[in-house]
Amino acid sequence: MAIERTFSIIKPDAVAKNVIGAITSKFEGAGLRILASKMVRLTDAQAKAFYGVHKDKPFYGDLVKFMTEGPVIVQVLEGESAITKNREVMGATNPEKAAAGTIRKEFATNIERNAVHGSDAPETAREEIAFFFSAAEMASLAR
Repeated sequence: MAIERTFSIIKPDAVAKNVIGAITSKFEGAGLRILASKMVRLTDAQAKAFYGVHKDKPFYGDLVKFMTEGPVIVQVLEGESAITKNREVMGATNPEKAAAGTIRKEFATNIERNAVHGSDAPETAREEIAFFFSAAEMASLAR
């Protein structure tokens, strides 16, 4: 298996519930290493740009509003098959369909307020990491 990097957001609902540590613990417990982590408050322009792929979908406006309502934690995770592993740890987008023990089953309110975001493919991970972390920040992660 290949060592990969992926991107994660702990969303405003989970930050407001004060479950940052519990969520991070689930990532680490699954063998993912936190390479970078910071708290940010997305502007309207940042949220629109980051979620631009959804701009023509009916939920886009609500998603942008939600993602700007409070701070988020953005992270770079690393590990074997990190993208797949992160998505397994997060659970199904709809917490009602998420497996027991997953982040969304334990911490999400509903399909819109689902606690976390994770990259879905290597190219997406690279783009999302670059959106939030500068080359200088990433250079400091090299081992």
